[in-house]
Amino acid sequence: MTRKAASRLFEPIILGGVTLPNRIAVSPMCQYSAENGSAGDWHLQHLGSLAVSGAGLIVVEQTAVEPVGRITHACLGLYSDENEAALARLVALCRRWGGARLGIQLAHAGRKGSARLPWRGGGPLGCDDGAWTTVAPSAMPFGDGWPTPDALDEEGLMRIRDAHAEAARRAHRLGFDLVEVLAAHGFLLHSFLSPISNRRTDDYGGGLDGRMRFPLEVAAAVRAVWPRDKALGMRITGSDWIAGGITPEEAGTFARRLSEIGFDYVCVSSGGISPQARPAVALGYQVPFAAAVRKASSIATQAVGMIVDPHQAEAIIAAGDADLVALARAFLDDPRWGWHAADALGADLVCAPQYRRARPDQWPGAEFARQRPKPSPGGSAEPVS
Repeated sequence: MTRKAASRLFEPIILGGVTLPNRIAVSPMCQYSAENGSAGDWHLQHLGSLAVSGAGLIVVEQTAVEPVGRITHACLGLYSDENEAALARLVALCRRWGGARLGIQLAHAGRKGSARLPWRGGGPLGCDDGAWTTVAPSAMPFGDGWPTPDALDEEGLMRIRDAHAEAARRAHRLGFDLVEVLAAHGFLLHSFLSPISNRRTDDYGGGLDGRMRFPLEVAAAVRAVWPRDKALGMRITGSDWIAGGITPEEAGTFARRLSEIGFDYVCVSSGGISPQARPAVALGYQVPFAAAVRKASSIATQAVGMIVDPHQAEAIIAAGDADLVALARAFLDDPRWGWHAADALGADLVCAPQYRRARPDQWPGAEFARQRPKPSPGGSAEPVS
């Protein structure tokens, strides 16, 4: 089907050697449903559904590069042959039925690891729950009640650097189009970048150059093994939302360094470095950080965070605040968000033939289904204009 080109959001974009059919990405979303790091049936149905959502890119959830790099016992990993084989099933399913490009986010949880499942209260595991010793740039706990992590020595730094590269090799063998390295949300690489959590006095601490050193070493190691005809990016932090933390200016400097190494894009998030951080959450609240990083660097930029409406997403791209948008909970709420965005913006979208008869040109009910009802004072529902 020919695209109408009515929307900036639905214009293709090239990242590295990969062409995305539109600028909508499904953001990585932890599912806490793996077994020994391996994806299972939940991941098949979850990501299989999103593969036919209309998004141009799907990025598999935060995936640990070593066992102690997981957040919880149920987090996804890519550090064993068993993990790789389980993800091969997932990639094959999404390739067979979906048209989206596929990415995976490689990560290390650092001092925020060894935690309970969110729906079991979160917080650190107890000794009787299989807790493990976490690692960080400095021996500083994440917050009150959290254990003190081990400060990484040179051997530990090199192990984690090499683990990122090995996971990238596995991702290439699996056929992923894109790798995104995680340096945000308070996890290990972010904790090196932030002066809130990095109090080292060696070459990996101090000023911004020292704090960037280890994340850039990891970036270079991944770049060395990840093919240039694929796409490579990093999720970074635009602000720590806490006095003395990372600023948008520092994020722009870091993005420039990543561009020099050969990264193709950054996704700009914020927060997560400390329980004391207080993000001012609102619609599109992180978009200004993406815009600042985009202006300060030559790298393609993705915006994320409370992007919920197609017209909002369109405006972000049209204004030049970002080159792509990534949505998470909006896709959990509406797994056909991409379809509905195309309808709202007058763009054409190819969908699975099995679902084609649900499109507006073949189903008169679509017009009524898009009218979200709101309760009236009397309790009945009336359409929202």
